[in-house]
Amino acid sequence: MTLKQRLSDDMKAAMKGGDKHSLGVIRLINAAIKQREVDERIELDDTAVVAVLDKMVKQRRDSVSQYEGASRNDLAEVEKAEIVVIERYLPAKMGEAEILAAIDAAIAETGASGAADMGKLMGALKPKLAGQADMGQVSTLVKKRLSP
Repeated sequence: MTLKQRLSDDMKAAMKGGDKHSLGVIRLINAAIKQREVDERIELDDTAVVAVLDKMVKQRRDSVSQYEGASRNDLAEVEKAEIVVIERYLPAKMGEAEILAAIDAAIAETGASGAADMGKLMGALKPKLAGQADMGQVSTLVKKRLSP
């Protein structure tokens, strides 16, 4: 089952079950997916859908930090609840050991040896780790691996 089909099925279940919160978030997800498909005139595959979901989670995390900084915990809680629903559709997050193993494999594959090769290495890692790891954390670990 594709991710888009799973979203559609879950939306129907939320409608039948009266889960208004999940229904609203799933509709937001579907709207973001449809917007990207219309803008780029393509049909998104699961990898691209995961990228859309990652972006949505990142936006909400930024909102949470801004709301908490402004002492608007009520709005921060709404964003946190949306993050929980969105993360249901993301693949399981990789641990640091798994990320390091992927970095080592990519270094062997690309022949990266120093900081100058970081862009090439990140380019190889991004499609493999999309949705499974925080790319900021991956970038930090790559810098450590490539530094002498």
